[in-house]
Amino acid sequence: MHLKNAVAPVLPCWMLVLMLSGCTFYGAHTARSFSDATGGESLERVFWKNVSARNWTEVEGALASNYMGVTPAGNLDLAATLDQYRQWQLKDYAIGDLKTELNGNTIVVTYTITLNGSAGSTPLPFTPQHMMSVWQEEKRGWVEIAHSVTQ
Repeated sequence: MHLKNAVAPVLPCWMLVLMLSGCTFYGAHTARSFSDATGGESLERVFWKNVSARNWTEVEGALASNYMGVTPAGNLDLAATLDQYRQWQLKDYAIGDLKTELNGNTIVVTYTITLNGSAGSTPLPFTPQHMMSVWQEEKRGWVEIAHSVTQ
């Protein structure tokens, strides 16, 4: 009887410790698809994973029908952007200095990216490029409405 009375107050504390340790045990969840993405960083990482894997259906689905891009070579609409990406053989990429800013149903993401690959027989620039993407939440999910690249 004494043991039961001594364990009763301690049991809730042990339950709380076990529950809190479960929150950190499995680590961060990495988005594998756009439907798993929970913010600007995961949207960008899934996007570049799909470009690298040449998953054109996913890439096209992530871009708004009125998408606009700005690159050192000029302005690109949706069709020109998809044509450009389809020419790429992206072997690897590295994203750094990533920052996100949420404003209502819009996320602005800035980051640097280093690409390893080619566009046909021309190597992609291996120096870090500065990127800015604008994502907007629509009924079907998040879509990229604008993108800017500077070197």
